[in-house]
Amino acid sequence: MSTTTATTIASGTDDCTRAEVAAVCCSDLFRGSGEMLASTAGTVPAIGVRLARLTHARRLLLSDGEATLFADTPAIDEPFREPEAALPYSRLFDLIAGGRRHVVMGAAQLDRFGNQNLSAIGDRDHPHRQLLGARAAATNTVNHPVSYWVPRHSPRVFVERVDVVTGIGADRARLAGRGASRHRLHRVVTDLAVLDFSGPDGTMSLVSTHPGVAVTDVVAATGFELHLPAEVHTTRLPDPEELRIIRSVLDPQRLRDREVTTV
Repeated sequence: MSTTTATTIASGTDDCTRAEVAAVCCSDLFRGSGEMLASTAGTVPAIGVRLARLTHARRLLLSDGEATLFADTPAIDEPFREPEAALPYSRLFDLIAGGRRHVVMGAAQLDRFGNQNLSAIGDRDHPHRQLLGARAAATNTVNHPVSYWVPRHSPRVFVERVDVVTGIGADRARLAGRGASRHRLHRVVTDLAVLDFSGPDGTMSLVSTHPGVAVTDVVAATGFELHLPAEVHTTRLPDPEELRIIRSVLDPQRLRDREVTTV
């Protein structure tokens, strides 16, 4: 296994890593959510949603992904222990259909409109690489808020055209009409930046670059013409309490630095 080193960023009160900045970005995805089921894929989003629940979004619902909601907020490598309510599939589907779920998904490919590919690289019927498959991506994107987490921002992920569409973007949502009336792509968090879909016709736009990352770095790592607003902010740093929770409560084993690294 190759050795990697976490990127360290100087903050006003402490040094923080790029992974910790990204975790706070994922936490901020859930601001103002209220009582909503939060589902995540990836280490950093798992830290982020738990951080949100312990700070600004205390009514978030967390599940083991099977059939139970839990009242406790453990470290990401520890099991939930305090059952709060049953969450059978019938209730889960009610939450999905009612728009009361926010999923942070991964993506092998994303295009400018937010079309996602989780299925295959190359021709769908004869792919160069077979991936996870569509899973529930299409259902997610037409029913409730969806964000994306990309731990390595590169032109291989951010492509002009995805090979297979699993989650639908703004262009396909418009074609679907009422069938995608709840379609809402919220944000994309990467190891370099935060992006949203406020560009022309619902295209991807740069919101902020993480400390130490230039706008040109993000543009070079994106395989399509990224919309650049008049003002691009610098992503906020974690405050001291957020750093304490991340380091001491949610991820004392520093699993986050295995997901966001620099060679």
